[in-house]
Amino acid sequence: MTETMHTFENGVDLAAALSAAVASKLAAAIADKGMASLAVSGGSTPKAFFRALSAAPIDWEKVTITLVDERFVPEDNPRSNHLLVKENLLTGPAASARFIPLYQKVETAEEAADIVTNKVSAASLPFDVVVLGMGTDGHTASFFPGGDTLEKALDKTTPTGVMAIHAEGAGEARLTFTFSSLENAGLLVLHIEGQAKKDVLNKALAGDDEAEMPIRAVLTRASSPVEIYWAP
Repeated sequence: MTETMHTFENGVDLAAALSAAVASKLAAAIADKGMASLAVSGGSTPKAFFRALSAAPIDWEKVTITLVDERFVPEDNPRSNHLLVKENLLTGPAASARFIPLYQKVETAEEAADIVTNKVSAASLPFDVVVLGMGTDGHTASFFPGGDTLEKALDKTTPTGVMAIHAEGAGEARLTFTFSSLENAGLLVLHIEGQAKKDVLNKALAGDDEAEMPIRAVLTRASSPVEIYWAP
């Protein structure tokens, strides 16, 4: 596996470049097979990227969008990644895309994971584009250090689909796509901003303990090259 670092002066320039790259890949997939799939991360970092991508002139009706991970909270919860995507990406031209939420109105995250895994079986796996984020603890998606199902989630032999994960650093129960679902995307991106996260990235690149910093799984074992987009 190799990684390429794309460095920008600010988040606005990064959002413009990343949205252009993602739109190009989605358009190419549509031209090739008549459909495209995109999995995105949550948090505050991707807001500008989402807004830029939402205006891209591609055939959004042929695009399926989902989340790489989600908190086990309803859509109207302020901490919901679904809400973030709805307000910033599923607008303008992109409003016609098909969206598959990870949260389901059931009792447990485990039940929700089973339901969503069945729903995403037709979502053009492997994904054409996966855009990951990273926390200052070295987690990505919901692969949290200390997660109760982290080892299974990071195992390439674990089937593609969605799993529940519980970890002290995660707060709520989480839903996350398995590593096997994300690591072979047509375009695999790690989007980070700020010097603090650049320092975390450098630490991850210098070490080898995936349990300590799960982002290392992506950086060292992903089948697809990792395109790192960073701005101070």
